[in-house]
Amino acid sequence: MAGWNADTAAGPLGSGAVTLVEGSSFCISLANGDIQPGHPHGLFVQDTRILSRWSLTVNGQPLEPLAAETKEPFRALFAGRVPRSDGYADSPLIVERLREVGAGLLENITIRNFSVNPVECVVRIGIEADFADLFEVKEARLERRWDETRHPGDVSLNIRGVWEGIRKEVIVTAPGADVGPDAVTYRTVVPRQGHWTTSLTVVPASEGEDTLAPFLHPEAGGLSPRDMRRQEWVRKIPVVQVGNHVIERTLRRSYDDLGALRIEDPAHPEHVVVAAGAPWFMTLFGRDSLWASEMSLPVDPSLALGTLQTLADHQGKVVDEMSEEEPGKILHEVRLDVSSGLALGGKSTYYGSVDATPLFVSVLGSVSRWGFASETIAALLPHADRALAWIEEYGDKDGDGFVEYQRLNERGLINQGWKDSWDGVNFADGTLAEPPIALCEVQAYVYDAYMARAWMAFDAGDAALGTELTERAERLKEQFNERFWLPDRGYYAIALDGGKKPVDACASNMGQCLWFGIVDKDRAPLVAERLMSPEMFSGWGVRTLASDMAAYNPASYHNGSVWPHDNAVIAAGLMRYGFVEEAQRIATALLEAAEYSEGRLPELFCGFDREHFAEPVAYPTACSPQAWAATAPIMLVTSLLRYDAHVSRGGLWMDPVLPEAFGDLHISNAPVGRGRVTIDVTDSTASVTGLPDGVTFHRGHRPWLTELVDQFKPHQQAPQG
Repeated sequence: MAGWNADTAAGPLGSGAVTLVEGSSFCISLANGDIQPGHPHGLFVQDTRILSRWSLTVNGQPLEPLAAETKEPFRALFAGRVPRSDGYADSPLIVERLREVGAGLLENITIRNFSVNPVECVVRIGIEADFADLFEVKEARLERRWDETRHPGDVSLNIRGVWEGIRKEVIVTAPGADVGPDAVTYRTVVPRQGHWTTSLTVVPASEGEDTLAPFLHPEAGGLSPRDMRRQEWVRKIPVVQVGNHVIERTLRRSYDDLGALRIEDPAHPEHVVVAAGAPWFMTLFGRDSLWASEMSLPVDPSLALGTLQTLADHQGKVVDEMSEEEPGKILHEVRLDVSSGLALGGKSTYYGSVDATPLFVSVLGSVSRWGFASETIAALLPHADRALAWIEEYGDKDGDGFVEYQRLNERGLINQGWKDSWDGVNFADGTLAEPPIALCEVQAYVYDAYMARAWMAFDAGDAALGTELTERAERLKEQFNERFWLPDRGYYAIALDGGKKPVDACASNMGQCLWFGIVDKDRAPLVAERLMSPEMFSGWGVRTLASDMAAYNPASYHNGSVWPHDNAVIAAGLMRYGFVEEAQRIATALLEAAEYSEGRLPELFCGFDREHFAEPVAYPTACSPQAWAATAPIMLVTSLLRYDAHVSRGGLWMDPVLPEAFGDLHISNAPVGRGRVTIDVTDSTASVTGLPDGVTFHRGHRPWLTELVDQFKPHQQAPQG
């Protein structure tokens, strides 16, 4: 998941960096709470860094970090101590910084004096704002120099910047401080065995307004807007209790992170969507947001609907080589507030993704099963049809039946599937594949898009369209299994290159093909065996690339690392083909890996073997929290539950195969149609109460799209269940 004009990962945040996130705002700091220039840190609001320095000293000394605890995704408590000047080890001065991020920053600073004497303290907070955009910080290339002015007042410091007519402003409010042009300073005496406290706020301001959004101080004991937003989220999502408390903690952390990663479309605030991840991707990504939406359907189906509606609003209309926009195409990435001069092609939207367009149709098919009003789904069908038209007219450039990609300009992404690093698609001997490239999993997404739209057409009485799309899907499946299968290797090629030669690396991509049902049944056992081989399965999950491939590097972004979302999709695919034990191994390994990061799975971790390193090895620049990593535990557990709904067909399906180590499961407040259900799983036997009228509980798996579509074929008997 890279920014559109770079195939490089971001620079490391540094050891112990703390990331807080709320909506499209986020803050990255050192472990002592300081934001220091020279690190890719700062307070970012709408993709602009409004604080590039926020450094606290007491009597001229920076704080020695003791603890940094994230209370909620948007709030952390930092504890540090003031080093002594007399050379003794233990300091009596402990500083606590309680920080909350929203439309800016609120920080409560408390100094506790544990000595028997009062202590004079000069508390200084150094402040800088460079108004850099997110890409400049991420890639360490500050190209703009803002014409900056500083205006100290009685209780606040205003920093204003101008660059080519663009104006930015940030307001730091510090009651009781001496306000200078580059710092606020407090002079106080902290009583013996007592404490001193103060509060500061940092908010952006737009021209003609005092602040963009007031950062409210809640009344004593009251809830802040961030707390109220979180409580509203908690009320609408399921409550999970698991016998295994480690797994329960991971699921709850996933829910929390998913709630914090929700952002609104400024043009349609009622459309709530999922941002891709913190710190660098706090915006709508086509592929990432669609996958996170799909994986979180059992938690909150409205996130998927909002994501689809927002992507539909930005669907491609014209051919534009710089932004890679094409009619019907679904965007790769849209930015809210990046200055046009730095965005690709002078636009804030980039379309260089080959998979977001078929995934849009596929996710619409999933969303249509979760009980939304028929007119709500119908309003999105023209967008689905435009997406399918893109597949035919632009996605399949050479008319061979497969969807390929090749960037349209030198600034675009070289690779445009989910492995979008420059070296992410290679042969077994390490040679890079040359475009146009047809990825195996993209053909699976297209297959599912055809089947999903065919089913919706049949369901609406349009047999002609349903039949046409079904035939197209079946033709693609036949071609796929003929052209991508490597009989001498016993697995599927990751891709076909520009010369239609199979790219023969053994990669995880074929595991995603299982989930969509494009893999022939007689080949699925070989795929499952290969995915779980020592070369592919690290003990913590399936690697992106097998360890016996020439390009393998366990500490690379896409050539040997382990990605939780990839593994969640693979596990779901293994379940579809009946490989229960293999799916259980993957789910158990990943949920155990989450134990080492306080219940939060990162974007990815290194692919070192579990026997080599007893803990998962962190990837230095992994996003955390990250949307499809946060939703991976949800998909892992729901896959093992075989939990799915098709409200319009009056069914909720479940047939659990949870490992014994998970313990019993109790879920309440789970959304199904217009109702809320309670689920109990004991010894892998499920019971459901509170089903809405017209919905029946079935033991087994929800009918696949292929089974539903089969009902409409001539002379076919509808499957039971």
